[in-house]
Amino acid sequence: MAEDVISARLHARIRRDFPDAAVARGVVGALRVLAVELEDSRQSTERLLAAAVVIAAGDVERFRSAIHLARTDWRDLLMSGELAHGDWPHVLDEELGPR
Repeated sequence: MAEDVISARLHARIRRDFPDAAVARGVVGALRVLAVELEDSRQSTERLLAAAVVIAAGDVERFRSAIHLARTDWRDLLMSGELAHGDWPHVLDEELGPR
């Protein structure tokens, strides 16, 4: 079985932000699809997927908007999620916790 594209710490953030199990499963499913769609970006998958979750801040409509933004231009997704700059690994650690 292939390794999950969603890291353990991102899973934890999803469970925290989307406590309804069915909603969390939908978020995870959408992120897995997005990961495949953005493979050619050559960016960190965790970084891209986390940006959508951070933007959503637990709101399903905001999550849907973030997914749409990612499909339009993944760079705008990173900007909106404040993960576009050189300090993105540090920001990601702050948002998701340490690896």
